[in-house]
Amino acid sequence: MRTDKKQKLLQLRHWRLRKKVIGSAVRPRMSVCFTNENIYVQFIDDAAGKTIAAATTTSKATPNKEKLAANVTSAKTIGTLAAQSAIAKGIKEVVFDRGGARYHGKVKALADAAREAGLKF
Repeated sequence: MRTDKKQKLLQLRHWRLRKKVIGSAVRPRMSVCFTNENIYVQFIDDAAGKTIAAATTTSKATPNKEKLAANVTSAKTIGTLAAQSAIAKGIKEVVFDRGGARYHGKVKALADAAREAGLKF
């Protein structure tokens, strides 16, 4: 019963957030998704409906992917990798989409690492 309520609240937060956060070619949306085991980050141009760049804990290009999980230390690593892949594609500014999750812990660590690596949002 409690998990149903939590999922409902998460979905409501996500819908409320997505009404305001829209990515473009100049400033794409940095979408973050956390599962129990992995972290996924995508840079999305909503006008064209295309993913420009991505970074995940399951990607072959991710170093030490066996040791990564959905925790704060891995979030820092993925935040840095995501920023590097975005900068390589010419993206310097993004709109942050936290996917309905509250801005603390893993989400905050990932965002701070991406900022330190050179992204602006």
